Parts: sequence; structure tokens; C-alpha cells
Amino acid sequence: MKFEASIDINVPVDTAVALFNDPSRYKDWQSGFVSYETISGKPRTAGAVSIVKYINGRHKIELTETIRVMNPPAEITGLYEHKHGSNTMINIFTALPGNATRYTTGVGDMKTKGFLPGLMAFLMPGMMKKRNQEWLEHFKAFAEKAYQNKV
Repeated sequence: MKFEASIDINVPVDTAVALFNDPSRYKDWQSGFVSYETISGKPRTAGAVSIVKYINGRHKIELTETIRVMNPPAEITGLYEHKHGSNTMINIFTALPGNATRYTTGVGDMKTKGFLPGLMAFLMPGMMKKRNQEWLEHFKAFAEKAYQNKV
């Protein structure tokens, strides 16, 4: 599965990248976010490995994030592994005229483990894309508010 989505944000590119790259702010725009803990490497650098936890309804989700590329704003890419599969998320921030930023994100590849996760991915391919779009919209609202309030 591969997909891409983008949104234009009314903040300078450096601000957008700084807000995106700050795990202490994930709770402000990632629904269900619980915690982020770096377990090896220098936090938020290429090669760093972290555990990211979410709650989705009654389900606790624990992902292992390995940062593959940390070259903002051009690219921030991470591998996210879960007991049911893995995916690579690519994030690109592009400066636009008028102190705005285009945030583009997508899944470079996705692999599932087991019959049920594979079946769900096949039957509901839009579920991950929909959640990704929600997070883009939440990030836009968060970043614009934070920039206005200089938070």
C-alpha cells in the first residue's frame, strides 16, 4: 500500500518542522497519543529508536519507531513496527510564499503479519489514509494556533 496526502499550513517552514519534530507536542495533534520514549541513539536523529504508545478506543498500540532519514525540511522518514506489521512514513515540508508551508506525508510501504491484519488492510485500505488525513488537519490547526500564540 502506498499513498500520499498534503496540507498547506499558514506558518513558516522552520516553525512547522520544529513543532512536528517535538514529541512533547504530539498530544496536541495526534489523537490517542500516550507517550514517546527514546530507547537508543540521540533523540530525533537518524538511527534513533523510540517506543511510541497510543490508545485507540479499547486498544493499546505500541510502535517501535526507527528514524531512517532526518533531513528537515526536505525529509523526515521513520520506520514504524508493530506486532501486526510495519510501515514507512515519509514527511516533507516545503516552504511556500507568504510564510506558509506545505506538509506532505505518506506511506512508502506497508507490510502486515498474519491473516487478520492482512485481511483488514485489504478490506479497509482507506482506514490508514483517513487517519493520516485527520492528523494532517489536526497538525495544521495546532501549528497555526501555536504560531499565533508564539507557543
